[in-house]
Amino acid sequence: MLRSLGQRPVTDSDEDPRVAELKTAVSRLRRELAAHPAEFPDRGTAEDELAALAEMAGGGTPEIPRLRRSLLLVAGSIGSVSALAAGLAAVRSAVDLFGEQPRH
Repeated sequence: MLRSLGQRPVTDSDEDPRVAELKTAVSRLRRELAAHPAEFPDRGTAEDELAALAEMAGGGTPEIPRLRRSLLLVAGSIGSVSALAAGLAAVRSAVDLFGEQPRH
């Protein structure tokens, strides 16, 4: 697989590769969460914030502070569910691709 070699897939569009990575990671985690059989108190929060992340990614380059806020909420909501750890790590890595917001 290309990803195992650290390469990114080639797309036909001019989409920002960071946005493509975010879309992929969020989509994967949403599928994993939907398939996870256990209920936990903050599942709804995780689902809502993953939907927000997907919407931000669909709108082009998202705002970094909002991305990080959503990531924190998702991590706080599902961080203790070990079955979702890899998907959560992928979302975190995708958010980290956007870097820090410039400080004034």
